[in-house]
Amino acid sequence: MLFKKTMEVKIEIPKFSRDTGITYLWTEGFELNVTIDNNVVIIKANKEGLISMANHLLNLAQDGIPKNHHMHFDEFSSLEGGLEELIIEKI
Repeated sequence: MLFKKTMEVKIEIPKFSRDTGITYLWTEGFELNVTIDNNVVIIKANKEGLISMANHLLNLAQDGIPKNHHMHFDEFSSLEGGLEELIIEKI
């Protein structure tokens, strides 16, 4: 008999407000960087960084967030310095 191991992760999605915008929740210890190699975007992250990015994507997917709203990640907001920027936009 084959058993699959699963991991349970609880993610809190902050409610969007037009007054305050998107609230970013980062998992402690996250590491996240973005590079571009031969026109390919490469996102590298540790476990905490991947959980954080999952939170951000679910956050952006909320019904109350309008189309064309985006999240911007760069060396000043979360990415390791000196690397590429990442913008994720809702369509």
